[in-house]
Amino acid sequence: MKDVRTTRIDPFRLKIERHGKMHTHGIIYANSDIENYLLNDQAVNQVANVACLPGIVGPSMAMPDIHWGYGFPIGGVAAFSMNDGIVSPGGVGYDINCGIRCLKTNLTHEQVSPVIERLVASLFITVPSGVGSQNKAIKINLQDFNQILVSGSSWVIRQGMAPEKDIECHEDYGCIKGADPDSVSKKAVERGLPELGTLGSGNHFIEIDTVDEIFDKDVARAFGLFEKQVVVQVHTGSRGLGHQICDDYIHQMIAVAAREGISLPDRQLACAPLFSTEAKKYLGAMASAANFAFANREIITFLIRECFENIFSKSFEKLGMDLLYDCCHNIAKIEKVKSGGREIEVCIHRKGATRALLPGDRRLPYKYINTGQPVLVPGDMGRESYILVGSEKAEDTYFSACHGAGRLMSRSEAKRHANERAVVDGLKLRGVHIIAASRATVVEEMPDAYKDVSKVVDTMTGADVAIKIAKLKPMGIIKG
Repeated sequence: MKDVRTTRIDPFRLKIERHGKMHTHGIIYANSDIENYLLNDQAVNQVANVACLPGIVGPSMAMPDIHWGYGFPIGGVAAFSMNDGIVSPGGVGYDINCGIRCLKTNLTHEQVSPVIERLVASLFITVPSGVGSQNKAIKINLQDFNQILVSGSSWVIRQGMAPEKDIECHEDYGCIKGADPDSVSKKAVERGLPELGTLGSGNHFIEIDTVDEIFDKDVARAFGLFEKQVVVQVHTGSRGLGHQICDDYIHQMIAVAAREGISLPDRQLACAPLFSTEAKKYLGAMASAANFAFANREIITFLIRECFENIFSKSFEKLGMDLLYDCCHNIAKIEKVKSGGREIEVCIHRKGATRALLPGDRRLPYKYINTGQPVLVPGDMGRESYILVGSEKAEDTYFSACHGAGRLMSRSEAKRHANERAVVDGLKLRGVHIIAASRATVVEEMPDAYKDVSKVVDTMTGADVAIKIAKLKPMGIIKG
């Protein structure tokens, strides 16, 4: 749909009225600053396009880190009825279970600062990074690989590469149910198998941060966070495996949509009815890629712990390197939501959005039952990141929150605005040391290419969808 108009309904939300072929209205979480960012972004039209898909339940939504994506906008959240709804690979994205985790330490900024350059260099050497990178130290056969696709992070724990207590600090305990390796193509397996234990390119990173500010002392204490503490964030996904699975099924679903008479406002919204064989096979393949991504981040965590052990001559246990949480950004899940006063089962697409479960939710592990899950929101390379928890009105978003800052410039536009030296020098002035797999990545990912994450988070907290717990500041970054 073109020339879609929004109207402001409160200081933190814009509405797209239902019109044309839309089955429902659209809601975009945006304060006035975010609204200005949207003036030239086609993502608003994409919110309206998603509202045209059959079986949508409630509004087509977008979080404040919204920007243009393949088919669905990044930051998009949409639920579809299990009876007459659809699943769309473009609603999950090419990087299935692109996600983030945060690893705590008991180290302080004062202790890490003198060795930050050595630590970043060690991580860069140890964790293979960038396009097509492979981890030749991980030797697995096809049988092992299929086990990873089925069981996710628990496979890594069974190999002795992570403590058992890590598992409860994952969304869905590090394993999406229903994985079906038989639904994964041979080409996808060939791309994914050598990439296990590697960091993706582009916006993927390992980042060493300091806890700069605590907003809620009680929840921060329950999470084990304190001011000046050093933590590590890992952002990466399912690598070539997820990309190939998405590509395989998009081509299939273009044909399925035509067969089922589904009118698509954009071919990138290719989809299949949830009752169809193609949808079931996609969900089985998607869960396989999601479980690979959980395992991938867990193996990277093993390598990070080794680097810290070598630098500080202490075991990772004595360094307090416990996992805070690992959550998905790109996923479709069968969940129950309230609609029309009753609870129904739907397929929720979160594409560039984070699940934000509230205290008391039975899906939470015991350790987070009184606080709600940590919601990890990374910013750009030079500015802050946030740790949030869901709040009272998270139910309005199907318990979803923003996943990051959201791009402001395309990668090609970023290249026209800066060069690598200027970006590296600018980061150095902010006290951030960076090593990247390519010069192009440094420029494409420069801070000004992203929205100000504080404005994104302020929209979520202003709308009472989430609460701030802590703010992080970067010290060192490895970019893929």
